[in-house]
Amino acid sequence: MKRHDLYAPIHKGLRLALSDLVVRLGQADYTDPAATVDLLGALRRQLVLSASHLHHEEVEIHTALESRAPGSTITLEADHDHHRRAFVKLEAAIAAVEAAPPAERAAPARELYLAFSQFVAADFAHMAEEELTILPLLHRLFHDDELIAIEARIVGAIPPEKTMAYLGLMVPAMNPSERVAFLSFVRAGAPAEMFEAVLDNAVRPSLSAQDYEALELALAA
Repeated sequence: MKRHDLYAPIHKGLRLALSDLVVRLGQADYTDPAATVDLLGALRRQLVLSASHLHHEEVEIHTALESRAPGSTITLEADHDHHRRAFVKLEAAIAAVEAAPPAERAAPARELYLAFSQFVAADFAHMAEEELTILPLLHRLFHDDELIAIEARIVGAIPPEKTMAYLGLMVPAMNPSERVAFLSFVRAGAPAEMFEAVLDNAVRPSLSAQDYEALELALAA
């Protein structure tokens, strides 16, 4: 039987969002004030989501792991501390771009691009470690109903607006079969009006018309 995976959906979403931002930062025209405001705003919003993700992992997943395998999260916590230092560095780099006149943004924009690339590389390695090493440990230590309960507590602690933002990252990053399975799981545990809100506010805006139509057909089958 396939075991419950706490990491795959959110990590796929984070990988897609972070990759997209690396590309956008590399391609950006920083002499365009409106485009710069839009891009740096998107970057800040993503860093908030990434920081929140770390917090929820620590509160629920790391606490659970330490209760049954003391010391098992030492490396994870060190990685998270590294990420938090990166967030501070990235905010300073964003502010440096904002402070520079549009014609003089090339140098601070390059610094921001490289700093963010370093963060993404470290985060990708960290997420792979969680999926390749920590997930098997979770499967040895916990039953699936316990893992689902951990995940439910994480979801329950996230405000609705931020939940929609996470779903807007996760759903387009999934392949079609994963998308159907994930949303069927969400639908089974949510009131009908809440599930409709998820479709309207997170899923539909994040997918192409063709992909959304295929999803609707699959969910109705």
